[in-house]
Amino acid sequence: MTNENELREKLRKIEALFAGAKTAGEKAAAGAAADRIRQRLADTAKAEALVEMKFSIPDTWSMQLFCALARRYGLRPFRYRRQHRQTVMIKAPRTFIDTVFWPEFSQLDDALTSYLAEVTDRVIREEVHGEGGGADEVADPPQIPGR
Repeated sequence: MTNENELREKLRKIEALFAGAKTAGEKAAAGAAADRIRQRLADTAKAEALVEMKFSIPDTWSMQLFCALARRYGLRPFRYRRQHRQTVMIKAPRTFIDTVFWPEFSQLDDALTSYLAEVTDRVIREEVHGEGGGADEVADPPQIPGR
């Protein structure tokens, strides 16, 4: 069972990985890691045109994480009128999105989703019923012949 502090440490380590941290001290400095990633974004933006990219993120928690990560790096997540709620757009250099932003988001999202699933399963098991999970699968009801 992962506790909240372990989750926070895992998220910091993921960010440090994408920031290119070299030493243990750098890996512990989350603020410095974010600064290094913002600098990589700025350097990439000087050499490469910004592209508008569309993402579809149906999970509410993942959408919150995606938008928070984008804002952390100075990107502005937005949606055009009449786009679905699970759609989010950002403008950034494609290289940055492909090599830093999306891989980091994916790893952070996996860690957060796993943690939330553990907590949800435990609370349901302890407070609602010992057996959670989905519905049982049963055979189809009999059909009237000739129809």
